[in-house]
Order: sequence, then structure tokens, then C-alpha cells
Amino acid sequence: MKDSLNVAVIGAGISGLLTARELLRENLRVTVFEKSDQIGGTWVYDDRVEVDGCHHLDPNRSIVHSSIYKSLRTNLPRPLMSFSDFSFEDKSYGDPRLFPGHEEVLKFVQDFANEFGVSEVIRFNSEVVRVESQGCGFVVEWRTTEGGLVEERFDAVVVCNGHHTEPQVASDVPEFCAERFNI
Repeated sequence: MKDSLNVAVIGAGISGLLTARELLRENLRVTVFEKSDQIGGTWVYDDRVEVDGCHHLDPNRSIVHSSIYKSLRTNLPRPLMSFSDFSFEDKSYGDPRLFPGHEEVLKFVQDFANEFGVSEVIRFNSEVVRVESQGCGFVVEWRTTEGGLVEERFDAVVVCNGHHTEPQVASDVPEFCAERFNI
């Protein structure tokens, strides 16, 4: 039997956290790369997004990867935001209204990551700058906020950077390496 697969997950928003949880359930070795200093993806509020409103008039502004505004409430009720094995309705974050605010959603996401051990496999302040196919695996190049570049090899990579981040679509996806996965 071959060793457990080593999988990189890019992004610690809801998609990345759910992906990592399911990979961990399959007893795979998982590393989640998160370029910011916290989990939550789009649910992390940063007041810098409201500095120049929706028009982005300042070309020298720092880029903030969030579309959350201060008074945002979800358009989904708590029951629909729950997972089958982790209910939003069972959590108390101080606001009983049916449609939670972004602060509550972020706390729920953080609780989810802690409950399922996903927080333990996240590398914060680690931005993936390159993924390259190499043989039956991938080389992931990433850097920390301190600026050092690191290359690391993974058997698989899952990109979970969300639809609020500018995508870079791969033009050349390699053939699936079936022998590596015993298929």
C-alpha cells in the first residue's frame, strides 16, 4: 500500500476549509495555504474596502480581498448556512435574528475549522505564487509575509481561492496520473 497522499489546499475560506476537512477524513496529509493571517475568506471584514466606496478611485490603494461591508447580513437564513454535521442554528453568537451578520458567519467558520482540526493544518501568511505540474505531482511555490520563497512537492492541489479573487486559469492541465492513485 502506498503512503497517504500529500495534498495542498489553496485558501482557507469556506471552500478550502470544507475541502480540507473532507481530505482529513480520508486520512490524507493536508496543508492549507492562507495568504492572510486568519481563516474566513470573504467573511473577513476589513474596513479598508470602504475607504473609496465602490468606485475604487484611488489607484494606489492596497488591494483588499473582501467584498464585505460593515453592516452586511447574509441573504440566507441560519438553517441553510448549516452543514449536515455542524449546525449554525445550534450556535449562539449574540444575535438571534434569522439572517446572521458577517461577524457571526466568521465565528461559525472559525468554530467549524477548530471543531474538525482543520486549523491545525493551515499555514497563515503563506501566499501561493506558483503551482507547476511535475511528473505525477505538483510543485507549489509559496512565500511568507517575511518574503522568503519556498518550493514544496504535493501529490495533488485543490484551488479554493473563491470567486471574489481574480482567477488565473490554467491553459495546460496535465494528464491524470492514474498509477499514482492505484486506479
